[in-house]
Formats: sequence, structure tokens, C-alpha cells
Amino acid sequence: MAIDTPTAPATPVPAADPRDARLTGRAKLVLFVLCAAQFMVALDFSVLNVALPVLGEDLGLGQSALQWAVTAFALPSGGFLLLFGRIADLYGRKKLFLTGLALFGAASLLATLAWDPASFLTGRALQGLGAAVIVPTGMSLLTTTFPEGPQRDRALGISGTLLSLGFTVGMVLGGVMTDTLGWRSTMGLLTVAAVLVFALAPGLLPESRTPERPRLDVPGAVTVTGGLLALIYSLSTAAQRGFGGADVWGTLVAGLALLAAFVVVESRAAAPLVSLPMLRRRTVAWGNFGGLVTFSMMSTVVFVLTLYLQEVLGLSSFRTGLVFGVQGVISAVAGTYAAKVIGRFGARRTLVASLLGQGLFVALLLAVGRESGALLATAAVSLASMCHLGAIISYGVTVTSGVPDEEQGLATGLVTTTQQVGITIGIPLLGVLATTRGDLFGGVRHVLLIDAVIVIAAAALVAAGLGRRSA
Repeated sequence: MAIDTPTAPATPVPAADPRDARLTGRAKLVLFVLCAAQFMVALDFSVLNVALPVLGEDLGLGQSALQWAVTAFALPSGGFLLLFGRIADLYGRKKLFLTGLALFGAASLLATLAWDPASFLTGRALQGLGAAVIVPTGMSLLTTTFPEGPQRDRALGISGTLLSLGFTVGMVLGGVMTDTLGWRSTMGLLTVAAVLVFALAPGLLPESRTPERPRLDVPGAVTVTGGLLALIYSLSTAAQRGFGGADVWGTLVAGLALLAAFVVVESRAAAPLVSLPMLRRRTVAWGNFGGLVTFSMMSTVVFVLTLYLQEVLGLSSFRTGLVFGVQGVISAVAGTYAAKVIGRFGARRTLVASLLGQGLFVALLLAVGRESGALLATAAVSLASMCHLGAIISYGVTVTSGVPDEEQGLATGLVTTTQQVGITIGIPLLGVLATTRGDLFGGVRHVLLIDAVIVIAAAALVAAGLGRRSA
């Protein structure tokens, strides 16, 4: 079914040969804008982390309240992804993408100029809301602009590489900027980035939306958004305080109940927010399962490896940042070949192999010692991250392949929701085990072993689940 194009052609941008991954000059500019927006959001996830102690002291944000600098962003950025992805399908992806950029830029400016905790946390929450608009609309613009096949594989490969690199760059850049220019410079950087992307986007991006205009499924939107918000709040809070609090368990139960209610609502809705037949597609179900595992388990590895390097080996923050800097560079270089690997072996085989490789290289981290192991840790986490990046790109290709253009916003919303929930749940589910066993080194090894087993088992499950083609 053709896409309605009210303002500009939304047909895919062809390369010289449709069987080729080469892109025209204009297609490269479109890809640059979309990837720059994704990189900017990924940067925001990590750039502030190392600045939290300085930020708290400057604004009077107490130690117990520092988690809200992260949680205030994580809640809306994860909770509203599906809703905004579907709204973009119905009312225009470019229009909503630009709205998200404007909101993100204004919120970043508010966070930069914040004069007290309330103004800062408001800015962070609005940043998260802007990110919830930018991520699914940017991804759906990418998948509807570049046709399925080598061009889309290459575009998703570049996007996934920059997404992964954004997290790593944020960790290193955040420390450097905080030490030299102060914590406000990290938020100022995001303000400038949003303005630059917003200036380029209107003249390059095509508008697209579904030709029909069904009514928005309000009950579905309320239950899924409420469920995701409650789930992310519960797990984010557990990462800071453990699972002992009544608010953690209360919101966890409420979140799961709302998500269960969402499934019931969608089964009866005339125009559901999420098509249940789409969720039953093997590529969508198992692709997102693979994405959930790779994100949650790799975030856990980064967390416990940071503890190992700093608390066990006694490395400085700068040297620890260098370890993850090497990891990011090697992953980025490997990411440039991801599209070729997917083109040769297929997204499904690449996803399974990447998960298996991630698990095996995480298992290699078990060989580090109490007195030494920084070089081995650098090599092992870099190789695991290469496989992790392959899993990120291949699960995105797997989930969005074969999905009609009018549902790409929903499909990419599922992809990015999986990403956000995965990042959120890994540390509270496993990371806390490293800090509650008394012996930190033993706790780190225990978590790494469980992590590796989960990823390897997931590779086997995904291989079995995707073994037969969906109808």
C-alpha cells in the first residue's frame, strides 16, 4: 500500500543499483541527519553520569535524590516510545520528528541554565519526552526512506554503530567536559546538537504517514504507557536502592498488571495501538527478545566491569574511561562491516551468531584476576561489544523486515522500547548481585557467569524461534 505524501515524496531514495548498498549524495545527507539525532539521544543517556556528584553539590541535589537525574530522563524516554511511534504513523513522521527535536533542544537549554533541582529535573524529564519522540520517528523515517535490502541494512548498520558509540563517547566526554568546563557544558552540548540537526532536517527529510487515519487507540495508549512507566520506574529505583522498598514492588506489580490489561484491550480494539498479529510474527517476537537480552546483559557487563576496574584493580576514572574508549572505537570500526555480514549471511543468522559471540567473550572475562586483568578485560569487552553491535543491528533488521510502511513507526517503536527497557532492567536484575555478596571480586565473577549463560541460552532460543519462516 502506498504511503500518503502530503508535503514531499516519501518514496525510498534509490542507489544507482537497487541491489547495491551504495547511496546517492542526498541519501547520505538524509542518513546523516537521522543518525545525528540518534547519536545525540544516545549521548544524553551517558554524558551526565560522571558529572552527578558535582551537579548534586552545585544544585543542592542530595545523594538520595541524584538517581532522579537519570530516572527523570529514563521514565518518559522509555514509557512513551510506542505511543509516539504510532502517532507518527498516523499524523506524520517528519512533523513529529521536528517537534521532538524542538522539545529536546529547549529542554536541554533549561537543564543547562537550571537554577535549582526542580528546574533541572524538569529539563531532564522534557529531554526524555523529546527523546521518546525522536527515536521511533527517526527510525521509522530511516526504514521508510531506505528500501528493504542492502540499502536499509547499511543504513541500520551505520545508525546502530553510532547509537553504540554515543553511549561510549558520552562516558568519556562527560568526564572531560565536567573537569574542564563544568557539568553545564554537557547539557549545553546537547542544546547545540539539537539546534544543528533541527536546522538541517526540514529541507532533507520526506514526510510520510499511513494513508488511512484511524482513531488513536486511547485505552491501549493509556495501559501500555502507564505499564511501561511503572515498570521503568520500578527497575530504575531498584538499581539504586534494591528490591526492598514497597514502592518498587508496588509499581512493578502495577506495571505488569497494566501491560497484561493492554494485551486484553488490544485483542478487542477495532484499531489497536499494537497489532497483536504483528507481535505474533516470529521475526518481531524473537527479534525483540534477542534485542532485550543483548541490551540488558551488555549494560550489566559495563556496570560490573566498571566496579572491577576501579574498586578491585584501583584504576582511575580516566584509565577506566580509556578501556571503554577502546571498546567503543573497535566496535565502531566493526560496525562498518555489519551490513555486509547481514547481506551475506542474513539478519537471523547474524543475530544468533552475534548473541553467541557476546556470551562467549563475556565468559572470557571470568579469566581476569584480583591483581591484574585490565588488558584482558579491555580485549574481552571490546570483542563482546563487537558482537553486541552486530546483535543490535541484526535485531533491528529482523524486526522491521517485511513490515508494511504504514506500520514502520510501530515496528521501530517496538525496537526502541526493547532497547530502553533492556538498558533499564539489566543492572537491577543482575548488577546488584555484584555489590551484595561481601566479596566484590567474587560478586563480579558471579554476575559475569550468569550473564554469559543467559546470552548463550538466548542465542539457542532465538535460533530455534527463527528457524522456521513466519507466514
